[in-house]
Order: sequence, then structure tokens, then C-alpha cells
Amino acid sequence: MASVNVRWAINSALKEEMERDERVFLAGEDLGKAGGIFGVTRGLYEQFGEWRVKDTPLSEAAIAGLAVGAAAAGLRPVIEIMFDDFITIAMDQICNQAAKMRYLYGENFKLPIVVRTLCGTGFRAGSHHSQSLEAWFIHTAGLKVVMPSNAYDAKGLLKAAIRDDNPVIYMEHKSLFPYKSDVPDEDYIVPLGVADVKRIGEDVTVVATGLMVQKALAAADKLAEEGISIEVVDPRTLSPLDEDTILDSIRKTGRLVVVHEAVKPCGFGAEVAAIAAEKAIEYLEAAVKRVTAPFTPIPFGPAEDYYTPQEEDIIEAVRETMG
Repeated sequence: MASVNVRWAINSALKEEMERDERVFLAGEDLGKAGGIFGVTRGLYEQFGEWRVKDTPLSEAAIAGLAVGAAAAGLRPVIEIMFDDFITIAMDQICNQAAKMRYLYGENFKLPIVVRTLCGTGFRAGSHHSQSLEAWFIHTAGLKVVMPSNAYDAKGLLKAAIRDDNPVIYMEHKSLFPYKSDVPDEDYIVPLGVADVKRIGEDVTVVATGLMVQKALAAADKLAEEGISIEVVDPRTLSPLDEDTILDSIRKTGRLVVVHEAVKPCGFGAEVAAIAAEKAIEYLEAAVKRVTAPFTPIPFGPAEDYYTPQEEDIIEAVRETMG
């Protein structure tokens, strides 16, 4: 077991799955010879060649259309949409075609596509390179949506996604790339649809996604100094969602805070809050709190720091639920 950052955990998962199954190939902008704009696919072009690591034209619609056709023909494409802000150009191929094909053609039809895309703030790159648009895809029946928070999960979830016979949106928070965690040398997967309790607590359940898991864990350390014990639940897969793990935690703590980087209206936190209201309202001792970005486009430059939820915002929300 070695300490590996998220970037190299993803690279390792791609390499291992391409070695394991010759039907797996990569396609996207600048991911071949250049190794990707964040270096995530570095070395794969040299090992597997241009037929399995394809540099594509600057057309997200073409990349997604290629994936749908290739998967329908029996291959297992892993495509990269450089930033999830650009995924709008491929929404028809992903949401109107890929998401519906297994439903339309029957259970024996397979459409194994992984759409890797970069999300989130952290590089002060403005409103066209920094969004978190996971709610769009959670709202689309037929898609699975994955958002890892550390290197171990990033590798295991990606390997599981590549082996899945359904289209999977795999969202990589670019600010998580430097984060390290222990990753086994042997083959493993993290099953899709299974949440993980990252920290056990007694007073408040905090459900967080992506980078916000790391912020929630940091907030938990500070709150522990005040005698407040929070339980941090990482869904890992946003669709299908492991409701049982979340509900079990709520029933234990009686309080819920949901943290995500996307804006509040109709976001992932709204779904978790609704599940709590429908299935665990008798256990809640305080109103559910959501910690999110403000409902505004993302500012460019240093102002981004005021847009992204921070540890202090989580701490304040937890204190409010404690009353």
C-alpha cells in the first residue's frame, strides 16, 4: 500500500483497466500526447498507442457521440470532457441518447460509457471553468453519477465505473488532485451505490460531496475541541444514492447538515433533505441545514474564495443545528 494523490490514483485505474480489458479506450481533448491538461493521462499514450488513447477534435458533441456509438458496438469508452462547464455541448448525446438506450432496447443491451469531467473551484478560473453540475445528471434517469473525495475512492470508483454496463458520469474535483491517501497495490473496486462514513460521530450528521468531504473532516476536528461530535458521510455515488447509510446516521444523531459546492436551488442537498423529511422526520431534533455556494455565477479571481463553502460555514451550520 502506498500513499498516492488523486491524480495518480485515477491514472493508475485507467492503466490497470486498459491492461485488463482491451476493449477499454480513452478519447478526449489533449489527453493523448499531452497527457491531459492536469497530467491525469500522462504516459498512457506511450504505453497503449494512438488507437486506444485518442486525441479528438475540440468538439464535446463529437466526443460523446463517438462514445455512444463505440459502446453500442461493444467497446468500453472512457471519454474526457475537459471541464463539466463544457458538457452542455454534449447534453443530447449523454442525456437523450446514452441515458435512454438500455431502457429502450432491453436489459440485454449494454452501453458501458464513462464520462470523466473536471468540476469545482480552486483555480480562480471564473464561471466557465469552475462549476459543479452534478445535479443535472442526478436528475437524468439512466445515468450513474460518481464523485470521489480521496485517492482510494477515486481509483476504486473509476475501476467499478469502467466495468459497469451503464453510462457513468465520473466527476473529478480539480482541487482534490494533490490530496493523498493510502491506495492498495492489489486490484480492488469501490462498489457504485455504496456510501462511506468517513468519521463516526454522535451529535450531527454531515453529508458532504467531493472536496467538501475534506472541508467537513477539517471542520469536525475543530468542532471536536468544542465537544461537538459530527459524523461525516460521503455518498461517493450520488446516483444511485445509498439512502440507508444516510438515514442510519440521521436516526443516530437527530441532526443533518448537507454540504456541496454547487448552488442551493434543486441541488444534491435538496434531495438529501427531502429523503430525511420523508423517511426520518420523527428522528430530527432540528431543521436541516444546507451549506452551498450562493445562487450566482462563479466570480473570477480571488473573489472565488468568498463563493466556495469553507470550513467556517460548516462549523456555523453545525452550531446552529445544535441550537
